[in-house]
Amino acid sequence: MNILFVIENYLPHIGGVEMVFKNLAEGLVKKGHSATIITHRIRGTAAEETINGVKVRRVSCFGSRYLFTFLAIPAAVAAAGKADIVHTTTFNGFFPAWAAAKLNRKPLVATIHEVWVGKWWQYTDFNPIKAFIHDMVERFLYLLPAVDKYVAVSNSTRQQLLGIGKKNAVTIYNGVDYGHFNPQKYNGNKVRKKYSLQQNYVLLVYGRPGPSKGIEYAITAMKEISASIPNAKMMLMLSRDRQYQEKYSQLLQLIKKLQLDGRIINIEPVPHSELPDYIMAADCVIVPSISEGFGYTAAEAAAMGKPIVASDTTSLPEVVSGKHILVEPKNSREIADAVTSMHKGKCHKTPLRKFTIEANIAKYLDVYKELAAKSFKNSIVR
Repeated sequence: MNILFVIENYLPHIGGVEMVFKNLAEGLVKKGHSATIITHRIRGTAAEETINGVKVRRVSCFGSRYLFTFLAIPAAVAAAGKADIVHTTTFNGFFPAWAAAKLNRKPLVATIHEVWVGKWWQYTDFNPIKAFIHDMVERFLYLLPAVDKYVAVSNSTRQQLLGIGKKNAVTIYNGVDYGHFNPQKYNGNKVRKKYSLQQNYVLLVYGRPGPSKGIEYAITAMKEISASIPNAKMMLMLSRDRQYQEKYSQLLQLIKKLQLDGRIINIEPVPHSELPDYIMAADCVIVPSISEGFGYTAAEAAAMGKPIVASDTTSLPEVVSGKHILVEPKNSREIADAVTSMHKGKCHKTPLRKFTIEANIAKYLDVYKELAAKSFKNSIVR
């Protein structure tokens, strides 16, 4: 099969969504299928290249990924003519993928990570106008007709889709690379030594500081954690991407305001290959999200056998496993109390729940084959 992916970001940009499509596209190629990515071009990347068998075409958007919504349409329409399936996700790749699929009469699959319709005011610190615009854009995307299959990355997201009337939604969990996130292959001692943390109770908060990630609540909790666990320190590893600069600056200001400079170590993001070392260096991983479509941080920390304090919201109860405590979202006091309990060895313990890349690819192939067969049948009827 020939699968066309239309997504706003791809390698070398790294994030949870990019890893989903990287693993899926490369996995399809290994199984003998063809995968093509149309994405927006970031500075320093080639217009066209092949990465691990995946053909990547980047559309110049003058430095703005938002323009991808319109400037990607010609490339997407041309590529969709040779595709069996067009696959996209929210936000900026959705419309060009929809246009390409409909103009070429090809099945369209849309992976949905979270549904924020009516919740932009709750999940972000956007001003009312910005929140309204984002809410309207999301509503518009879900009003587009003839999306053949919505794929939710968790049951929580599927329920959100069903709630806005998308009955053709199925759940396919994102895949975690358990060969990479394998505690037997890594040792956190070098990281602890590098930052002089050998005698400390180490907390780790990592990921992108998006508005729904709730990083500020973990930072605020550190004030109380320090009082109950004198040797506690937090490693804070956050994305420095331009789109997060404002939020990142706000978090640094919060650290200074709370006088936590000596308690929180601000670490530059490391390559994906080094991330397991930092997880292994932690005694506890905090996932303070307000909303999560899947929750890679929780799944990765669980895979590495680390105790987790996570928000009891959206998909996180589905994903978290091992030693863990769930807390109320936006509640710094509960985070602090949970970390203190974890430090004393008091927590819930459940078997590791695995979300394999192999299962992810197999289930997507089932969706593709079902839609391709239906499309072939309809073409004969026409």
